[in-house]
Amino acid sequence: MFPHPFIQRKLPGLIALLLMTTLLSTVLVFYSQANLNEPVSAASGMFFSLLTYSAGNPGFLLSVGVFMLIPVVLKLPKKALFTLGVQFALLLALSFAVKTVMKHITEVPRPYTLQLQSMHIVDSPQAFYALSDTAKEEAVSQASQRVSKWRTAHWQGETNYSLPSGHTIFTAVCVAFWGGFFLRRRQIIPASIIIIWAVGVGISRIWLGMHWPSDLLASIFGAACLYLCIPEWGLSPTKQSNRQEILQQR
Repeated sequence: MFPHPFIQRKLPGLIALLLMTTLLSTVLVFYSQANLNEPVSAASGMFFSLLTYSAGNPGFLLSVGVFMLIPVVLKLPKKALFTLGVQFALLLALSFAVKTVMKHITEVPRPYTLQLQSMHIVDSPQAFYALSDTAKEEAVSQASQRVSKWRTAHWQGETNYSLPSGHTIFTAVCVAFWGGFFLRRRQIIPASIIIIWAVGVGISRIWLGMHWPSDLLASIFGAACLYLCIPEWGLSPTKQSNRQEILQQR
């Protein structure tokens, strides 16, 4: 018995997410927490910063633009361009809303707040979050004397809570949607590139001291749930296959 057409359409995206989860989990076994006091070279600082910027604000807009060029480069019909654009936009909007709400519900402190506590800049992570925005920036500025500015520059820009990871939800959504898009077309190389990029962004969040491994994995799970909530419009896989066969026979 074949699965429902809706599930058939979702399977490639879920498989892409499973591959992302497996690869990320493997890396996290060996690198689950960064030494935030260690010296940082300009090369490594720039590398991880660029990775995290590619999924952050406003860098994610450039990434979205690149992904939206995919159907254009492949010369898909206008209807397909519109459908993919609406589905992707809806998925991004849902992920942003869920991420914002969940951070306020969970209130999990970011890893770097423990570093601030160990440096006696704040009494506890909870005390850090009780500060005003200006006081938070001042606390991070004090840490800059002993922690690389490659890291503290990100701390100052993100003083909200840790769970879930907005960067990881974004990349996981891209993996599910566009990774699944390529797997459905049996184009392994571009799907693999998207998955590796997403894993790299996740590791950059650990390296910067912004997230816990559980934040990343929970974000992928959340992205999978959101992906299943997005309706599939257009031709079913069976009809698409039949149409392709007809075109090939002409």
